[in-house]
Amino acid sequence: MPTEVLALDPQRPDPAVIARAARVLQDGGLVAFPTETVYGLGARADSDEAVRTVFAAKGRPSFNPLIAHVATLDHARRLAAAWPPFADLLAARFWPGPLTLVLPRAVTGVCDTVTGGGATVAVRIPSHPVAQALLSAVDFAVAAPSANRFQQLSPTTAAHVLKGLDGRVDLILDGGPTPFGIESTVLDLTTDPPRLLRPGSLAYDLLRLALPALAVHDAPDAETGEALASPGMIRRHYAPRATLLRASGDALEGIVAALLRDGARPIGVVQRTGARVTSADGVLARSLPGDAEGYARALFAMLHALDDLGCSRIVVEEVPEEAAWAGVRDRLARAAEAP
Repeated sequence: MPTEVLALDPQRPDPAVIARAARVLQDGGLVAFPTETVYGLGARADSDEAVRTVFAAKGRPSFNPLIAHVATLDHARRLAAAWPPFADLLAARFWPGPLTLVLPRAVTGVCDTVTGGGATVAVRIPSHPVAQALLSAVDFAVAAPSANRFQQLSPTTAAHVLKGLDGRVDLILDGGPTPFGIESTVLDLTTDPPRLLRPGSLAYDLLRLALPALAVHDAPDAETGEALASPGMIRRHYAPRATLLRASGDALEGIVAALLRDGARPIGVVQRTGARVTSADGVLARSLPGDAEGYARALFAMLHALDDLGCSRIVVEEVPEEAAWAGVRDRLARAAEAP
């Protein structure tokens, strides 16, 4: 059965549409909705049966945990068995917003399927008005990974969700393109010092101002089937259908020429402002903004577009090593990982 899509004003979401989506969640159904990062695929987090449908729709392995989304700090506290000292500081500075905190899991509020059976729970309070309205309309946390098939490109529009999940989700709330474009930053507060598990939309420099001793978990966990501490830690993730290759700016032209000689076409090229490669026969060259925020906002949408144009290879110019680009570098590294 085709998925229903309901459009709404992202700044002033229609209460009747929100109430309709809340009923779907209440009844154990799946609702895709925009957050400030990417679109999420939501189910009530207190129901194993409902959350298992998220894993089935995405084709996601059960050991890969989900983020529990809530509307208020009080609700976030109820999901945690303990509230670490840094949690209040981070919540005051960055919630609502694109920060996920990994906390000791309470015995109620989220089911085992959300956490992969682990002892921690990942919690976020999103700032997007549609997400806030939906979460405020229900009395349970909503477990929501990105609304795409497992390991594929994250969705930043309702059309991206529909392309991957049509017939697998009950309802999509179309609130337009998401403002940030890549997923939330994930911090583990169960360790001393706290660890950065996944760079994301919240800049690393801002986190270091709040937590000068912040440690970085920079090696993806082995895929052993054991519960992971956080979503987004599997080596291959966020990938287009096309093979994604990374190249320095100086090497772009040579790599594209070699691919053309090997018969690969069309070839997508993604570069920052100041293009070295131009579109030609068999080459679709595109430019993204030169700043980290603008680049992140447009990245997944551009990769979706090149996929839809049938590219067999997508060559992406390497981005700067600066801290502001950490989230983008992480996404590109995982997208380029061999399956």
